[in-house]
Amino acid sequence: MLFPTQEIGSLPKPKNLKGNTASLYNIKFLEDVGLDYIYDGEAQRIEMYEYPARYIEGMKIQDWIRSWDNKYYRKASCVGELKLKELYHLNEFEFVRNNTTRNIKIPVTGPYTMMDWSYNENYSRYDLAMSFAKNIIRPNLKALVKAGAKWIQIDEPAATTKSNEIPLVIDSFNEAVKGVDCKISIHICYSDYSILYPEILDMNTSHLALEYANKNNYDEMFKLYKEYNESREIGLGVLDVHSDVIESPELIRDRIVHAHSSLNNTIYVNPDCGLRTRRHTVVEQKLRNMVEGAKLARDIYE
Repeated sequence: MLFPTQEIGSLPKPKNLKGNTASLYNIKFLEDVGLDYIYDGEAQRIEMYEYPARYIEGMKIQDWIRSWDNKYYRKASCVGELKLKELYHLNEFEFVRNNTTRNIKIPVTGPYTMMDWSYNENYSRYDLAMSFAKNIIRPNLKALVKAGAKWIQIDEPAATTKSNEIPLVIDSFNEAVKGVDCKISIHICYSDYSILYPEILDMNTSHLALEYANKNNYDEMFKLYKEYNESREIGLGVLDVHSDVIESPELIRDRIVHAHSSLNNTIYVNPDCGLRTRRHTVVEQKLRNMVEGAKLARDIYE
């Protein structure tokens, strides 16, 4: 299929719903919207960092910090050797798998972001990132594959925040996915992506899901891809997740067609990032228009 559509991350929490009920609500919502690849909008997770931190021995949960707008999470300190208490994505994946016939893509917070967002009282930064990769992230990925996962997305929002540590981003990612037998993608939002190159060419991923719509930096990114002969799949962000403006299907179609005419890469269509900061009514219209925009683009070529 040309231009398959995918969920990229978290959705707003369903009101008065928790646990499996909230997950089921989001699964059916994303099915109804018409996405080709879905998950459950991370409905059972506190937040992308705090949720995994609570399942790791050697991490001590501290006080609240602000992540974005009015969103907060508890930051943790690394106070000892990292050990996995429990596989923290397995139950939610199995629930999604048992409640949909759609393709599934599961998002997992990556080792560099876990390291960078933690207070560190026990390791060097390099050793902490590599410990997250080897002792925490990789066992979770392998368990997901054993349970039937075909596509896992590694989220690394901290990846470009320290330009001198790009090699560590790559090394820890590759350590985390070592021996993991499924499709692996990387999602990085709100970044100057030029600082990732050329090192990211050595990242063991087949799919790059990045931000485009918020900065309207399509041509800038396409130029970067051509400069480095980037051949991997592109997750094309066509929705600005920090605006209530509803992108029209025609605008989304034009963004997809422009990308297709500019690149030889396989293109998937998605929001720039998770939509959890938007109202549910806005999320629904944005996603429905994205699905319709992809259809309009597909009609041109099929």
